[in-house]
Amino acid sequence: MGHLRGGQKVKLMSKIKKNDIVKILAGRDSGKTGKVLSVFPKKSKALVQGINMVKKHSRRKSNDQQGGIITKESSIDISNLMIVCQKCSRPTRIGYSSLSDGTKVRICKKCKEII
Repeated sequence: MGHLRGGQKVKLMSKIKKNDIVKILAGRDSGKTGKVLSVFPKKSKALVQGINMVKKHSRRKSNDQQGGIITKESSIDISNLMIVCQKCSRPTRIGYSSLSDGTKVRICKKCKEII
């Protein structure tokens, strides 16, 4: 269950969800933390607030709109992100557990608390 990307099969399901707090593991922003704004599972990328900022040159569309250089977030690969647990406030891996009523929840691998 995945699609091909560069000849490799990619998992479509991601353990990182929108509004998670993540730590950046690699790249020029490594060590910083930010909130996930959106996730693109087919590309295996995520948009993180204030991380991987790029400058985009925009043209003036109409007379009242101003053109110039805009700074905005660019997507970053999910493999370079790690979720920060809210209870123990450490970067951690994610596991899954079933509650007594049968719902599946994400848990912190370090402190075993529900994320």
